[in-house]
Amino acid sequence: MSHSVATHGTADKNLRKLLALALGSVGVVYGDIGTSPLYAFREALRPVAADGVARIEIIGLISLVIWTLTIIVTLKYVLFLLRADNNGEGGTLSLLALLMKYVGSHGNRLFFLGIAGAALFIGDAIIAPALSVLSAVEGLKLVTPTFSPYVVPISVVILLGLFAVQSHGTAAVSKFFGPIMALWFLVLAIAGISHIRDDFGILAAFNPYYAVFFLVHAGYVGIVVLGAVFLTVTGAEALYADLGHFGRKPIQWAWIGLVFPSLALNYLGQGALVLKHPEAMSDPFYLMFPEWALLPVVILATCATIIAAQAVITGAFSLTRQAIHLGFLPRMAIFHTSETQTGQIYLPNVNVILMFGVMLLVFMFGSSESLATAYGISVTGAMVVDTLLAYEFVRVRWNWPLSLTLVVVLPLLFLELVFFGANMLKVHDGGYVPVTIAAAIILVMWTWKRGTKLLHDKTRHTDIPLLSFVKSIERKSEHAPVSVPGTAVFLTSDPESTPAALLHNIKHNHVLHAQNFILTIRTASVPIVPKDQRVTASSISERFSLLEMHFGFMETQNVSQALGLFRKTGLKFDIMSTSFYLGRRKLVPDAQSGMPHWQDRLFIALANAAIDPSDYFRLPTNRVVELGSHVII
Repeated sequence: MSHSVATHGTADKNLRKLLALALGSVGVVYGDIGTSPLYAFREALRPVAADGVARIEIIGLISLVIWTLTIIVTLKYVLFLLRADNNGEGGTLSLLALLMKYVGSHGNRLFFLGIAGAALFIGDAIIAPALSVLSAVEGLKLVTPTFSPYVVPISVVILLGLFAVQSHGTAAVSKFFGPIMALWFLVLAIAGISHIRDDFGILAAFNPYYAVFFLVHAGYVGIVVLGAVFLTVTGAEALYADLGHFGRKPIQWAWIGLVFPSLALNYLGQGALVLKHPEAMSDPFYLMFPEWALLPVVILATCATIIAAQAVITGAFSLTRQAIHLGFLPRMAIFHTSETQTGQIYLPNVNVILMFGVMLLVFMFGSSESLATAYGISVTGAMVVDTLLAYEFVRVRWNWPLSLTLVVVLPLLFLELVFFGANMLKVHDGGYVPVTIAAAIILVMWTWKRGTKLLHDKTRHTDIPLLSFVKSIERKSEHAPVSVPGTAVFLTSDPESTPAALLHNIKHNHVLHAQNFILTIRTASVPIVPKDQRVTASSISERFSLLEMHFGFMETQNVSQALGLFRKTGLKFDIMSTSFYLGRRKLVPDAQSGMPHWQDRLFIALANAAIDPSDYFRLPTNRVVELGSHVII
């Protein structure tokens, strides 16, 4: 009896934990897709509204929306992609890191696919906050036209405030994200239900026949409409990227139990409202509400869009950290804003870039209607990349036969390519913005990856093998360096070669410490490395040892903290008698570098902008010695 009570109690506790995580995921994962009803249906109506909208066209549009949500979000992301994880972590770069271990000759193709997906996600992170906040604040114009001139200034103040608080972290307010977004989805559902009765004929939209009929008979306009319909699933990739924060089940429960039904009901309500009142096409979302409810809904919508923007910004921080650790970007300052949540980080450089990008878009476009035309390309592009990487994943990790892979993946890929093509039609109307942003980020990542490889290959030719150096330095001779007490740690990326800092120390100071450790820091292709696998040590000679530290690509590479783990291997470090030696390279451009002159200059600029290694690796600042050298590249 007591056993059954204990089992029942554990089940209740697990259920409460699952529901709490599901509520949390509503606030973080579904913010972007949850604010799409503000503008998506309105923008889908616009291309067909010029000559009046027929009843079957409205039903067809809503049918397109519902089936897009069903196929892209429910089938692809919630039921399929959430299972394709890298030790519990999802997202484009997480999947790329996993696949790079298994691929052979087509590794470069996967690399470019991965950085293209990452770049498109960053482009989304710049456009999404501007579009969602503008669309929410524009509701004030319906409260009273007096607010019309103040929409952009109010949006700017909200967005500036949002970026200003990033350095303080969101731990204090994030616990309110879930309940606020849950309230938002309930309001969406109630508003939709209250208007479905305007015309119950809208329920025919559940029949995919009307979606197909619309596309077949709309011709070119139908392709344009598809670009707008895709706005309903913007933010779906956040489901996958935030997998590690919440786990698969909470995200699935939140979607199936609350988010999807609320979105579907709201779009059905908007469609029924327009069927009964065609004049509501100008802003079907806000016109669903009575006048007395407009102001509270605008305030709630603004809160929802701020939360959505916060989730996208946090996603950009996480993705940038992954890119740095995987060697796609130079090292940047990374600060933790929470003592308990490792995912809550702040990158000042990224925050400033995002802020200026968002502000520029708000002033350039001035309204959500104009900015909506710029949206879509980055999202569809990122989704196509996810599908292509998923194709490789199921072949490599799940060992699916080619026939099954093609049956599952090809229809999804075809559908997304159709959406991508439809969005590419908007390039001249603002779609050039995400394309330009993504192209610039791809260029930076490619340049950094290419430059670091060339630099490694170049220095490898002049490096002295470590083992032969140790043998020669430990021979007793009159030229041998003076032995001094203490411990020296030399950081290097190549443990087989003698670190430049060690050579310079002997050349200029003519000393060698009693204990010398050659330390290499490696980033694993898994998100988190267990503590018992963090460090390894091996002895070369009486005075020299090789040390390795292994960190996951989602972890902070804190060397000072990890040094304590070497106690288990028999090594003890007294920080106050340990000196950390770093080699600082001064890069000089070379016409024969193997890269075009402009790319050579860009790589050097990126290298100069990188954060000091002693700060990045959390070394004790008063124990670091830097020795410089010139390298021609």
